[in-house]
Amino acid sequence: MLLEPLDLAVFIGYCLLIIGMGIFVSREKKGHVKNSSDYFLASKALPWWAVGASLIASNISAEQFIGMSGSGFALGLAISTYEWMAAVTLLVVAIFFLPVYIKKGIYTMPGFLLDRYDTRVRTTMAIFWLLLYVFVNLTSVLYLGALSLNTILDVPLGYGIFGLALFAMIYSIYGGLKAVAWTDVIQVVFLIAGGLATTYIALQMVGGGDAWEGLGLLRREVPGHFSMILSKGEMMIPDGSGGTRDAYLDLPGISVLVGGMWITNLSYWGFNQYITQRALAAKSLDEAQKGMIFAGFLKLLMPLIVVIPGIAAFVIVNNGIDVGFIESMKDPVSGLIKSDRAYPTLLQLLPVGLKGLAFAALTAAIVSSLASMANSTSTIFTMDIYNKYIKKDASEADQVKVGRITALVAFGVASIVAPALGALDQAFQFIQEYTGFISPGVFAIFFFGVFWKKTTSNAALTGAALSIPLSVVLKVIFPGLPFLDRMGVVFLVLAALMIIISLVEGKGKDHPNSIDINKELFKTSTKFKIGAVLIAGITAALYIAFW
Repeated sequence: MLLEPLDLAVFIGYCLLIIGMGIFVSREKKGHVKNSSDYFLASKALPWWAVGASLIASNISAEQFIGMSGSGFALGLAISTYEWMAAVTLLVVAIFFLPVYIKKGIYTMPGFLLDRYDTRVRTTMAIFWLLLYVFVNLTSVLYLGALSLNTILDVPLGYGIFGLALFAMIYSIYGGLKAVAWTDVIQVVFLIAGGLATTYIALQMVGGGDAWEGLGLLRREVPGHFSMILSKGEMMIPDGSGGTRDAYLDLPGISVLVGGMWITNLSYWGFNQYITQRALAAKSLDEAQKGMIFAGFLKLLMPLIVVIPGIAAFVIVNNGIDVGFIESMKDPVSGLIKSDRAYPTLLQLLPVGLKGLAFAALTAAIVSSLASMANSTSTIFTMDIYNKYIKKDASEADQVKVGRITALVAFGVASIVAPALGALDQAFQFIQEYTGFISPGVFAIFFFGVFWKKTTSNAALTGAALSIPLSVVLKVIFPGLPFLDRMGVVFLVLAALMIIISLVEGKGKDHPNSIDINKELFKTSTKFKIGAVLIAGITAALYIAFW
């Protein structure tokens, strides 16, 4: 299938707009040379709406549009818990962690660990994050994006991977975070408008031309797909190789509310470089916190854009509504219906004009996340590895140069590895599970580092070093243990070890680098409080409605 001329014009217009915007905002005033603050923190000048938009554009990528729609196809609305709980998590981060980061004036998350613990902890986590960003995050986004190009336009996977990487590099590597953040404001507009258009058309198809009727029909036809809290054995989903497995392994009942999901969300939204970097680049703490509120409201909207289309695709396939649609859902090699092909297949149903908008939205989600991940990879390598071990007296120009080279190398490595993900049925779950190997350790060392003054550097190093080995051991010994529950168990073990080591080593004394926590540090504006109450209330209402 090829895009019609109007669709192609819309898409090309979008590409030119993003590249042009990226180049425009990357310009420097005459006589000013771009320094590390300009390149890695956008000169610390982002307003709240740019912070919020960039947070969402960086977060919503192919793993949501393609991966989460695929999970919506397989297991339904329950996958929305990642989005709705993220909205509440943003409030927690904005109130309890962001003030600490901004007060310390850090550039990177490893930089915070150096300030609170020591060089060993900083370096260990910097290496972990670099490996995670390149081999899991960048790789999966490139693969899922190329998969959409393959499904929609029949572009070979390798060419799609190369093309997306090149597009993201063109506007992001030169301008750094400033180019990424300001283009994200435009990306979010395309992302939401195009995403809603796809949802509307999908519901129309299910409802015989009436989108509202289509939404009601979804609940009547597949009520199991609208259960937020899954029980063991309640739903069996494809395993990617022709068999099935229990959806409970992905979303283990009440644990999504009180267990490992909190570790996943807080690790991602509170201690993840390519997310927190946007807030660190805000004009002030108040602007950063308001940006978090803005992002929280957008997260509440996301399931309508990325999950409902997947459920609609399931009904289309299950009811045999469209034979061509069903054929497009099948993997060309194995002939099996692949959950992650749901969203790209839906894009083919859109009318001329809207198809180009939706394709632009999908591309916006992909390239904005690629640019963000690459920029954060370069930030961590430059500030926490290069500056500390390779060239301690690096000039500002050297740092910017190394940052650009690092981003280029990261794209290259991820492009080579990305095709290996083709064997997966739900890439979104792959990302969550393997990110979860490191998340318990990350959560433990940041949580205790901020809120318990007695936490020692050796305790933190133990938490960082044992997170992956413990996760692997539990996965091997208890293969039937849901990965979210496994994360919770690993965190509890690490927490116990860190407490014991800290009490024995520190002999009950506060660590010299401990953080002074006081009420003044956590004060928020009235507008923030109102927004926080609204987000918490809406989230609670959604869970009650779909329990």
